[in-house]
Amino acid sequence: MTFRFNNLYSLTLAVCLIPLLWLLIDTAFDNLGPNPIQALHIRLGDWSLRFLWLTLAITPIQTVTKWRGMTEYRQMLGLYAFFYATLHVLAYLLMDHALVWSVINIDIIESQYIWFGVLAYIIIFSLALTSPKWAKKRMGKNWKKLHRYIYLAAGAAIIHYYWQLKGNLAEPLFYLVIISLLLGFRVLVWVKNRQLTRLMIPTGQRVLVVPVKQFVMAETIKKKLSQCHPISQQDESLSSFQSIS
Repeated sequence: MTFRFNNLYSLTLAVCLIPLLWLLIDTAFDNLGPNPIQALHIRLGDWSLRFLWLTLAITPIQTVTKWRGMTEYRQMLGLYAFFYATLHVLAYLLMDHALVWSVINIDIIESQYIWFGVLAYIIIFSLALTSPKWAKKRMGKNWKKLHRYIYLAAGAAIIHYYWQLKGNLAEPLFYLVIISLLLGFRVLVWVKNRQLTRLMIPTGQRVLVVPVKQFVMAETIKKKLSQCHPISQQDESLSSFQSIS
């Protein structure tokens, strides 16, 4: 069973590199169109966004199938999203602007769509740095809080993608629908768990509160009876012996 799982994992790892190989072949044979740099940007950004929503799809699939082994695939797909996003950024810095930082700074200031791209990349970069198991153990509960920002990264990436294409709505809307469905699934699961928690709370309160009230009432009655009919020391010792027996 372990052998099959490792084979499937290795196969998935290799398949995720096919888009990069395809892009290299198109670059080598000059099949990127009249504007190869822009085509390179868009295709690398596309695959980063695709791997991002594939990462988000793992949790719904895991919830439906009950297969806990999907966790390792989620980490792998998330790292591939970071990998293609990094290539996207490097293509912008090296091929588009040749690391001329004065031009890059002006472009970032004047192009608002780049702001959302930078925000998305910073979040994905932070998630990639904290993906190892040792980081998860060290961060504790804060690890989950940080990794929930993946939805913010996905939204920022869609806005970045839409503005970069200058009004072409087809693909950005497609990615928006996919990510909205995945986020909606998460919200439904959260609401369901919250309702179950609320249903369980009153039962626990009744179990804890009722004996306390009974104990208080019993103590009050005992005090009133002792005030009206003082009990001798002999009677008290006898009653204590009877209660013990």
